[in-house]
Amino acid sequence: MHVLIIGAGITGTATAHALLDEGHTVTLIDPDGSAARERGTPSAGNAGWIATADILPLAHPKIVLEAPRMLLDPLGPLAIRAGYLLPLLPWLARFLWASRPSAVAASTRALIDLQTRALPAWLARARALGLEKHIHRKGGLYMLDTPSSVEKARIEAKAQREAGINVDVISLDEARQMEPAIRDVFAGALFHADSAHISDPLWLTTALFEAAIARGANSLPATVRALSADGKPAVLTDGGVIEADAIVLAAGIWSRTLAAGLGDKTPLDTERGYNVSFKGVTGLTSRPIAFKDHGFIINALDSGIRIGGAVEFGGLKAKPNHARTRALYEKCSRFISGLPDFGSGDVWMGFRPSLPDSLPVIGPSRASPRIIYAFGHGHLGMTQSHVTAGLVADMIAGRKTSFDATPFSAQRF
Repeated sequence: MHVLIIGAGITGTATAHALLDEGHTVTLIDPDGSAARERGTPSAGNAGWIATADILPLAHPKIVLEAPRMLLDPLGPLAIRAGYLLPLLPWLARFLWASRPSAVAASTRALIDLQTRALPAWLARARALGLEKHIHRKGGLYMLDTPSSVEKARIEAKAQREAGINVDVISLDEARQMEPAIRDVFAGALFHADSAHISDPLWLTTALFEAAIARGANSLPATVRALSADGKPAVLTDGGVIEADAIVLAAGIWSRTLAAGLGDKTPLDTERGYNVSFKGVTGLTSRPIAFKDHGFIINALDSGIRIGGAVEFGGLKAKPNHARTRALYEKCSRFISGLPDFGSGDVWMGFRPSLPDSLPVIGPSRASPRIIYAFGHGHLGMTQSHVTAGLVADMIAGRKTSFDATPFSAQRF
């Protein structure tokens, strides 16, 4: 078949490879050719962690209780920009509904299905394309501030082990043996030995895109204005109408309007994430280190260290507030010794497409089984990209998916 993929970020590009494996003709449509060229996309600027241990949804009773305190700090791990609270209220209402214990349990089961398959899918694709050098398997650390945090982490670790995730609760000394730059300010850590990180999100997404083109995929730099399910699936671009046998919508936050035009009004919003990168600074740390009680990480990319995270709701139009980026850096400087000066770094803000229950939308549109959605992965887009691609390939082929994809349906809303 001829399949159009709208969005050439990490999910769209991963999907292109899965479809090329099955002999389809693939055309990637993106305004910039590769979405990695657009600075604000998560595919270009995320933290670079294949975060397979994250199996709990953000919508959780604990977060609901802690959110008011977090919101008191405008530079803290969670913020809502002035003027955006009213537009965000429907999303927040669904977030509260998704925080019910039964909903959390269902979302967790669905996340486990995605997360436990994520790294094997990544490794298989990297091997097939000769891109193994981009995947580093050094594990990941989650630093814990207090003895109370350590005890809570033991409970979380038990749930992770039951899901098949390799995790150990370790002492601060053990963590510092792995990463000597960690300061003596923590009570302990979680260590995920099977966790992995990548060379650099921009480098790897670009390499995957170029490999898809080399395999025969087409690239069409264009903006998609609408989708049509009347007769043969088609897209309306700024250059005209293009028909195809099937369409995959993988345009991140920009998928919301296009899906709504097909009758699927998904509550998709953007978690605006911030980071600062220090190009060429290597050797300070060697693996991802998350500061679990603070909502951000430092990662050792091949291109240099990157400090980033936190969540800001502010839509697509508000200008970046890099006071948040500086706050992340200053906090990190209390946790990691030897950081370069903030002014020598490159700051970034990007739009993570987020749904209230922390599950992506993967599945057919309401209007046509030949228009498949693949968007809304939040802060786990890099992690889940190749698992998502496999599900989409199953759906395009009309066969049973490799695991139950019902929880990811757009029609759940």
